[in-house]
Amino acid sequence: MHIERHEGVKINLKRIARVKRKYNLITQKRKKSKLRISAIKSTENRTCENVLQQNFKVDKPGEVYSTDVTYLINKNGTRAYLSSVKDLCTKEIVGFSVSGANDLEFVINSVNESLEYASGNLLIHSDQGFQYTSAAYQNFLKSNGVQQSMSRKGNCLDNAPIESFFGHMKDECDVKNWKNLGELRRKIKDYIKYYNEKRPQWGLKRKTPVEYRSFVS
Repeated sequence: MHIERHEGVKINLKRIARVKRKYNLITQKRKKSKLRISAIKSTENRTCENVLQQNFKVDKPGEVYSTDVTYLINKNGTRAYLSSVKDLCTKEIVGFSVSGANDLEFVINSVNESLEYASGNLLIHSDQGFQYTSAAYQNFLKSNGVQQSMSRKGNCLDNAPIESFFGHMKDECDVKNWKNLGELRRKIKDYIKYYNEKRPQWGLKRKTPVEYRSFVS
């Protein structure tokens, strides 16, 4: 899709496969995520029902979000954290926050940013990480009229959409070469802009997330 959009050359998947076989080309494939159990257990145990139930097909923007936190380590071993929020209709990243600490504040910051794009009947899905089971986070959602949904314990497939974004970002964006949080934020901000505005997806009728939002709105 990138070649067709930016170079004006139409190539279908079968032709790509033939060319790869002819010239013995090897393309890198993302590894499938394995089931993982959260490293940090909640002490409050305020878990919620899995309302989403892996129903990732959503017809209208701003109605269902998927959110999670991932860690990023540079070549010097310094660790940072990224909290992102994804709209399941448009596949658009509607909120993100980068921090040196995996705390509640930066998670709420990313969700708060995403509310700008939300409808009046928003459902937000996450895993059972300690931030999402905290009273402060749940009160924040309630105060904004947001319904909460949680994955089953240790099942990342229940939150596959945001896991998929993290996988693509780590493959396509150089998130290992950074000296400070400011540099990392700029890298991620630029990648999210590219992901939302320049990167078409098959599941969006070969449109970018921003284009698809306009298409269905």
